[in-house]
Amino acid sequence: MAGEYGARKLKAKRRKYRWKKANYRNRILQLKKRKDPFGGAPQAKGIVLEKKMVEQKQPHSGLIKAVRVRLLKNGKEVTAHVPRTGAIKCIGEHDQVLLEGMGGSQHGAVGSMWGIKWRVIAVNNIPLELIRTGKKQKPVK
Repeated sequence: MAGEYGARKLKAKRRKYRWKKANYRNRILQLKKRKDPFGGAPQAKGIVLEKKMVEQKQPHSGLIKAVRVRLLKNGKEVTAHVPRTGAIKCIGEHDQVLLEGMGGSQHGAVGSMWGIKWRVIAVNNIPLELIRTGKKQKPVK
């Protein structure tokens, strides 16, 4: 099969069977970018639709403060975690928020948080931490 003049056949076979490999197929067809609500971007802006509580996965118990956000760039809806104590009080409905990934494995959820892959880092272009600690006030729109 792979004799002295078998290079052409080997190359053709390698090209053909590359499509069996999931990593190659996903990379070439850009499946991750199409599935990702952020469209491959590290951050995205959106409008808060509602505040909600999400129960934690077993074995933990407790409520995670989260917000439902409609992204400005494509209109997709995502659920984002609001980190730190008291930070949920700084966010109101119809506020503009900046989201980033949580950093879970393969862009997934972190720890005991069901399906929450993003977190809020700014509200109305002011960092959430500064509003939470009282160093800046949230501008009213």
